[in-house]
Amino acid sequence: MERVKRNDTVKVISGKDAGRTGRVVRVYPKDERVMVEGVNRITKHDKVRATRRGGREGGITKVEAPIHLSNVMPIDPSCGQPTRTGTRLIDGKRVRYCRRCDSEF
Repeated sequence: MERVKRNDTVKVISGKDAGRTGRVVRVYPKDERVMVEGVNRITKHDKVRATRRGGREGGITKVEAPIHLSNVMPIDPSCGQPTRTGTRLIDGKRVRYCRRCDSEF
C-alpha cells in the first residue's frame, strides 16, 4: 500500500516549494514520484508553430513537474496536520492510519 494516493492533500517538506500544500494529481510508483497541484512549476519552451486556422501555438509555458515521494508528507483529514502513516489489517483489508492521532483515512 502506498503512503500517498491520488487526491490526497500533502505538504511539501523540503525543496524550493517547502511549506506549500496541494492535492496529489498523479502518482508514479515505479519512479517514487508524485505530481502535486501548483507545486514544482517549471518553465517549458514549446516550438511555435502554425495551427490549421492560421493561429500560432507554442511559446513559453509553466508546467507542473513530479517531485520525489520523500519530499511530501500526507495531511490527515481528521487532525489537519502532516503525519506519518501506517497500515492496519481490518476485515482482510489494509487501511492507512495516522500515526499522530491514530485515526484511519
